[in-house]
Amino acid sequence: MSDPALGLLMLGLIVVIIMMGFATAFTLMGLGMFFGFIAFYDPSQSWAHNRVFDLMVQRTYGAMTNDVLISIPLFVLMGYVMERGALVDKMFYSIQLAFRRVPASLAVATLIVCTFWGIASGLVGAVVVLMGVIAFNPMLKAGYDVKLASGVITAGGTLGILIPPSVMIIVYAAVAGQSVVKLYAAAMFPGFFLSFLYLVYILGWALINPKIAPTLPEEQTRVPVPDWMRKLQAAYSPNMPVALVSALLSPSKARAIDADGKPVDGWMLFKNFCFALVPLLLIALTLWGVWWYVVIHQQAATAAAVVPEIQQLGTPSLSEGGATPAEMGPGAAFYYWFFGIVAGAALLMGRYYSKLDADRLVVIKLVSASVMPLGILTVVVLGVILFGITTATESAAVGAAGAFLLAFHARTLDWKRTKEAVFLTAKTTAMVCWLFVGSALFSGVFAILGGQALLESWVLALDMTPTQFMILSMAIIFVLGWPLEWTEIIIIFVPIFLPMLKHFNIDPILWGTLVFVNLQAAFLSPPVAMSAFYLKGVAPKHVTLNQIFSGMMPYMLIVILCMIIMYLWPGMTLWLPRYLYGG
Repeated sequence: MSDPALGLLMLGLIVVIIMMGFATAFTLMGLGMFFGFIAFYDPSQSWAHNRVFDLMVQRTYGAMTNDVLISIPLFVLMGYVMERGALVDKMFYSIQLAFRRVPASLAVATLIVCTFWGIASGLVGAVVVLMGVIAFNPMLKAGYDVKLASGVITAGGTLGILIPPSVMIIVYAAVAGQSVVKLYAAAMFPGFFLSFLYLVYILGWALINPKIAPTLPEEQTRVPVPDWMRKLQAAYSPNMPVALVSALLSPSKARAIDADGKPVDGWMLFKNFCFALVPLLLIALTLWGVWWYVVIHQQAATAAAVVPEIQQLGTPSLSEGGATPAEMGPGAAFYYWFFGIVAGAALLMGRYYSKLDADRLVVIKLVSASVMPLGILTVVVLGVILFGITTATESAAVGAAGAFLLAFHARTLDWKRTKEAVFLTAKTTAMVCWLFVGSALFSGVFAILGGQALLESWVLALDMTPTQFMILSMAIIFVLGWPLEWTEIIIIFVPIFLPMLKHFNIDPILWGTLVFVNLQAAFLSPPVAMSAFYLKGVAPKHVTLNQIFSGMMPYMLIVILCMIIMYLWPGMTLWLPRYLYGG
């Protein structure tokens, strides 16, 4: 048998052996050592002098010195601390109350929590199991269709591996030699867009067939408003901001109101008024952040880059070269859009605050208390990465420290749960690192045998267009997602396609982001479909695996639709990394 044929035999054996249930990392190393021994065999030397042993040491050392992998244990620790700290229960309750008037409110709240919690933790199995425990039974008891309930948990729970900070993106960056921060920026919009498509599907299905998501009974949508708020509302105004300000200015009526055995005081009124301003402050801070980065920061950065040129070449006059980019600033279209958005936000906020009663104020307080601390931590972790303030490893350390602080503040993380989080982090990190060692050895032997060159020559002989190659590569990865998990696909099969991207002039950032979205199907496609098995482990006995599979199938089609839109509109993926980092 020729060497290239041995390489193809390696590739076929790895799929078969993994499907038989053997450990992936040690299977990769075993096949690499066996076929590498054959490739390097020299009858004139002792078997102990075979160069495959040197290759094994070199590949292991290469994985150990890969700086990109250092951030993995820290991000994984951040996720496990949050998961063991049980910070999601109150979040689900508060978001469910916030969307209580929306069709399929429990399913919508589940998807939102899955998306948000997935961003914070990045752990697919933990998110699916946690939401299965918290949300699955309430949806079934409310009369929700089993397919709807299982589909939204299994599909929503996989988003954490796509939206940054994601371990899968770090692994791809290490394999492909790409920038982690650019990949994070590229995956941001597609991840949220896929979540939006899921939301549209859930709402559309619920509107077309209301029987799948019956309206919740009144006791499940009732907001726990304190009696003193109701009395304050009756005494001053139905509008809570007006009532709180009026009570602060004329507290005589407020003092007569009993609040859990004590009169309503100024601090209580002021604190609740501050909670009422939270939505306004969030929108104002977001708009200010956009204005600062696009107008102030970008002009300052451009001016700093232009100064050395001015010092070397002399100050250019307006007649010679016109204004510099820093002097020109963003185009007029930006200002039109920005001020249009500001005007629209002002109108919406005015309408919102005109109807802000006690129920809405309590919902704001509940959402703020459960979501904002975690949201601030997540925004800080992603922001310091995307804006180049810290490296991915440093931001992962900040995230892990912040997760410990949140869990300790919530008083939900004891010594036992801390040990569990640390042990699970060590287990997951060891798995990923051994996968890298095994993959490096396997791919090295595969290339030495000529398997990589044979596949490249075969693909190039097909004389495909870039679009045809993109469809072929995505179709192969989609099919591989049926028997394999994302780790095997990223580490074993993605490196086969990477050298061909340059020939077809395909951006590896765009291709990699398409792979990330494609691998959502690896969690949703039978027979492996790990999300289904995670959910089945915590589901009631009457829920069958086939019902869970049926609920996941539509989401696989949505994944394919998202990939088509991403390819037709590459700006969704490439705009943010190019805007932030150029190139």
